[in-house]
Amino acid sequence: MKKKISIFLASIFAIALFAFVPANSTQDPWKVPDAAKNKVNPVKSDATSLATGKSLYNTHCKSCHGTKGKGDGSKAAQLDTDCGDFTKASFQSQTDGALFYKTYEGRKDMPSFKKKISDADDIWAVVNYMRTLK
Repeated sequence: MKKKISIFLASIFAIALFAFVPANSTQDPWKVPDAAKNKVNPVKSDATSLATGKSLYNTHCKSCHGTKGKGDGSKAAQLDTDCGDFTKASFQSQTDGALFYKTYEGRKDMPSFKKKISDADDIWAVVNYMRTLK
């Protein structure tokens, strides 16, 4: 009898746990082509590019990714996918080329910025700014 109760309670716990896991807790890996991943950032990370990157980030990215890049912006809860946390090592370990590609191309809830930020150097400046969010 104790074994049946234990199995029953374990089943209830598992069902309850599954019910409270958000649908967006796992995402498909974002595959970046090698050619894009290996691109080198042509924009020097200096005061000028960081100021440009921060301004563009505040205009286009902050509402989802949050002021400090933690994925907690005012629109983040409305999205089907997780915004990610730019302060994590897993984010910061990506190449500049990968970050540029993801920003430029977009996917799912993440819009493409190839038209919104049409100057590629400005997107590279945003990448430079994202690097400061550690």
